[in-house]
Amino acid sequence: MIVAIIGGSGVYDPDLFQTVEDSLETSFGKVTFYRGFFNEKEIIFLPRHGKGHSVPPHLINYRANIAALKALGVGRILATSAVGSLTEELAPGTFVLLDQFLDFTKRRALLFDETEVKHIDFTEPYCLGIRSIVKEELEKMNLNYSEGCYVCTEGPRYETPAEVRMFRQLGGDVVGMTNVPEVTLAREAGICYACIATVTNFGAGISQTPLNHEEVVEVMDANASKLKKLLANALPRLQNEEKSCSCPCPKEV
Repeated sequence: MIVAIIGGSGVYDPDLFQTVEDSLETSFGKVTFYRGFFNEKEIIFLPRHGKGHSVPPHLINYRANIAALKALGVGRILATSAVGSLTEELAPGTFVLLDQFLDFTKRRALLFDETEVKHIDFTEPYCLGIRSIVKEELEKMNLNYSEGCYVCTEGPRYETPAEVRMFRQLGGDVVGMTNVPEVTLAREAGICYACIATVTNFGAGISQTPLNHEEVVEVMDANASKLKKLLANALPRLQNEEKSCSCPCPKEV
């Protein structure tokens, strides 16, 4: 079982996995990733925003990223993400294991072939097997975490206070700009996918100060050691434990 880590904002360090840079040309474009070994088994690290966080959320080539992981034989993806909180109960520094999403993106390619008539079930958007493993490791480490619904916006701007109020009323817990269509393409490709998010700030109208990216990076840096230890603890199980979920079987893309 080849496992891939998709690193979001603040998670750029592939050295945790002793990797070397590599690239792959897909039918959707070229993807740069890092290939290495962890627990004596191959692992792939893919920085979602490219090298040096150079690609904004609305311009990420999500199809190329997932197609590359599929071509590399990846069977499980554990993604990381920086998110804003839609409620005062989820303070910066809290980990959130995503369980549902609300899609407010506007112009992103949502399927590998958008001419195909395809309706995919998303009753459980995130792999129950991966979530179970990550949840157990969070509890073993006594980390402050919650499970919650992710609201995906188009970006790259932050949300208005009115949008934050609306998202909260609709059942959202956290907000970000990258999880859709990453999660949906992984499901289409038949790759088990889950995401552990880190709350980096309160949303507009909840926060007492204007939002900025530096705040996001600061909180991610402060939580970096905890997140790396969580990944290191979860990875051997993700590499070795048999599939126990109902995610679709692998498909061609």
